[in-house]
Amino acid sequence: QVQLAESGGGSAQIGGSLRLSCAASGRTVSSTTMAWFRQAPGKEREFVAAMRKYGSNTYYADSVKGRFAIVRDNAKNSVHLQMNNLKPEDTADYYCAATNTEILSTITRFTAYTYWGQGTQVTVSS
Repeated sequence: QVQLAESGGGSAQIGGSLRLSCAASGRTVSSTTMAWFRQAPGKEREFVAAMRKYGSNTYYADSVKGRFAIVRDNAKNSVHLQMNNLKPEDTADYYCAATNTEILSTITRFTAYTYWGQGTQVTVSS
């Protein structure tokens, strides 16, 4: 059983930065494909970023590419989402997720993920 706990959400101004953290227990993050998804009010949950297990390959949604970075911290058994140049459309609840799969065609789909955190809210405004 994997348990995930997000932290670091909050409010930021347009163009600002936030760093989300996801602490994992029950399995090492290095042996698990980890991802971040987000869900804005009235919208479906969407893929943000992922890092495949055992390696450092990262994948991003086009909407965040070049602005967000997913980073794994093996020492703290955590993953982080560094969010820079934030935009109002980044406002959402952000969820950390974990799965045993590493199949590239599936890791951007929320249905591929077995374990989820509770979510942390991010609000971007002027």
